[in-house]
Amino acid sequence: MKRVRFLMLGGFLGAGKTTAMARLARHYARQGLKVGLVTNDQAMGLVDTQNLRAQGFEVGEVAGACFCCKFDDLIATAQQLGEHQQPDVLIAEPVGSCTDLAATVIEPLRQLYGDAYEIGPLAVLLKPEHGRKILSGEAGAGFSPKAAYIFLKQLEEADILIINKIDKLAPAEVQSLAGLVKSRFPDQEVLSASARDGTGFEELIAAIERPRPARTSTPEVDYDVYAEGEAELGWLNGSVRVQPGDPPIEFSLDSIVMRLVERLARALKGQAAEPAHLKILGESDGAWAIANLVSSASQVELSAASAAHVNAAELTINARAAIDPDELARLLDAELRELAAEFGVRAHVQRMQHFRPGRPVPTHRMPLGST
Repeated sequence: MKRVRFLMLGGFLGAGKTTAMARLARHYARQGLKVGLVTNDQAMGLVDTQNLRAQGFEVGEVAGACFCCKFDDLIATAQQLGEHQQPDVLIAEPVGSCTDLAATVIEPLRQLYGDAYEIGPLAVLLKPEHGRKILSGEAGAGFSPKAAYIFLKQLEEADILIINKIDKLAPAEVQSLAGLVKSRFPDQEVLSASARDGTGFEELIAAIERPRPARTSTPEVDYDVYAEGEAELGWLNGSVRVQPGDPPIEFSLDSIVMRLVERLARALKGQAAEPAHLKILGESDGAWAIANLVSSASQVELSAASAAHVNAAELTINARAAIDPDELARLLDAELRELAAEFGVRAHVQRMQHFRPGRPVPTHRMPLGST
């Protein structure tokens, strides 16, 4: 039986994993290969899953915890994607606050399912917006040392480390980031790329198509620090129905998602709460738009534009920030009321989950070099 090529793209929240996954999927599809994608989140209702499906990809979703704690669900989801047409390539995107993937996902997959999957290198995208501050130990990175610990562990375990979003960086900034990585992790293979415009992707594809490098050990992870770092983040997933006001007035779908992210960003700034990633998808009659923010120092971006004017829409909201989740939900509720008044619509929350991630408890942990 031909083995499925398994690729995993890690990286912190807002590193650009979904954009990179979509670009890789298009590359393999152009080669005539069948591609399956698996997304992952701590809760149901993931913008990334809807985004990728809207682009025409076959996508499975593992919700409720990271792949490490939902390993059996990852395997079941991968198998479901192959029920009708076995993919040649399976690309998986883990939760952005997760680490220890080499020992809890890749090694168990290799040891338990190596006859079904050909496992590629673990590629990790470096998020520039927080990376420079965390790598240099600069004050004001926006997260506690325990959350920064997760960021650094993700880089440490990478087989290939990619400085992403270089379309937004000057060459000197890319060089500086590469130098910081090399000074901290001198043995890492470091590439630079832009998932958005494709710069550097030929080198990235060549790297991930090589056999996974032989390693004698996987990084040690302090699960107490890891758990406390994850628990610093408030997590919110929700869906909101925007309905016509009285009288019904058409509004720009692009504008409403942009404005809600802008309002949430301003509210978080007022609480001195650092956003890890805010992402909102708006959909109406087949038109869809996505706005996102990846740090307090960044600008809100319209990452997918619809140019549609509508009088009703469904909004999917994913927010992760260093704030109490109850406060995050309160801020969203207040900003939704203000948004409805601004656009002359009614906004009704259909579903909402807000919480702090629980302690990670991997299904398997098979570190190399253990006795």
